[in-house]
Amino acid sequence: MGFFAGRATFLRFKVNGPAPRQFDDEHLARLTDRQAGRSRIASADGVETGWTAGEHILDTEFDFAKNIINDTLTFDLRVDTDKLPGDLLRAYYAVELKALSKNNPSGFASARQKREAKEIARGRLEQESKDGRYRKRKCVPVLWDRLTNEVLFGATSLTQVDRLCSLFEQTFGAELECVTAGRRAYHLAEINSRTRLVDDSAPSAFVTGSAADVAWIADESSRDFIGNEFLLWLWYYTDVESDTIKLADNSEVTLMIARTLNLECPRGQTGHETITHEGPTRLPEARRAIQSGKLPRKAGLTLVRHSEQYELTLHAETLGVAGAKLPPPDEAADARGKLDDRANQLRALIETLDLLYDAFGQKRFGREWEKELQGMQKWLKREERRAA
Repeated sequence: MGFFAGRATFLRFKVNGPAPRQFDDEHLARLTDRQAGRSRIASADGVETGWTAGEHILDTEFDFAKNIINDTLTFDLRVDTDKLPGDLLRAYYAVELKALSKNNPSGFASARQKREAKEIARGRLEQESKDGRYRKRKCVPVLWDRLTNEVLFGATSLTQVDRLCSLFEQTFGAELECVTAGRRAYHLAEINSRTRLVDDSAPSAFVTGSAADVAWIADESSRDFIGNEFLLWLWYYTDVESDTIKLADNSEVTLMIARTLNLECPRGQTGHETITHEGPTRLPEARRAIQSGKLPRKAGLTLVRHSEQYELTLHAETLGVAGAKLPPPDEAADARGKLDDRANQLRALIETLDLLYDAFGQKRFGREWEKELQGMQKWLKREERRAA
């Protein structure tokens, strides 16, 4: 059920407003008021949204045992879309056009008849669609953690984000803000009094001729390129320094870039490449890619902290997590205890990622960054000579 079984995939959102003192009947009632299928008013694009309770796409029975687990409120966003089948529309059009033009002396349909046939065909199909036969339903899990006052949305694509934010605000009266790499950097900067350094930052020149802008970030005010630099720094640090990084809470995380690596040219000129391998950063094509100026856009990571291992794919700009494998629950625990343990494991994974990102932020926006950047530049040149 959602985040409580299998691998976890999510984007993170900060709830702009006070955290609930506890989740209770009021929250369940608000979900019920906006349950999927209750409203027949679709958006301008013909899409309907609503909440479901998580067991299946038609489950709208919200209750404590199922939807409130270890200070989290869990539910699904259901998106209903009426998609008229194009092949059937073309068939209806052909049938109507033949009927309208059968008596034409020329043997050909007129422009007016073509327009009329198209209108009749579409009207017929739309009439058929009223019984829901062409409706597609998709559910995406949502988890609201009261302890962090964050919402996890079970996708890494931004396709449904606007719908989530709009319906969440209508339901609970609070706005959501996506925790991207840039926004997370600003948040950490506020804690460490270095906001100006984040605001003044620009893409680092890791190789000669590096772009001053990043092609996939259109907003000039965005600092999400910091996420790309974060993944490249992890690659550099584990290759040159150590596979273990000390964190701000005095714990340590051991990490390895594994399974997958996606790289793209920030100038938008030399395309992108995806490398799949148990150790993708060790392959020569990966080395050549970063030496040519490409930056990581997502990478598979294996993390070990407090003797617990996590496997996931991290998206650079959004800090979205895909396919996270969490440690198994305590086999001795009962069913409810395993659900509670799963919520704690999700929190532990997010805390580990935040501390790891903060470790990079301390370098990136500290006095040591110029020296660190020079080290990364030399690392890239050294690898280039080695390859030659």
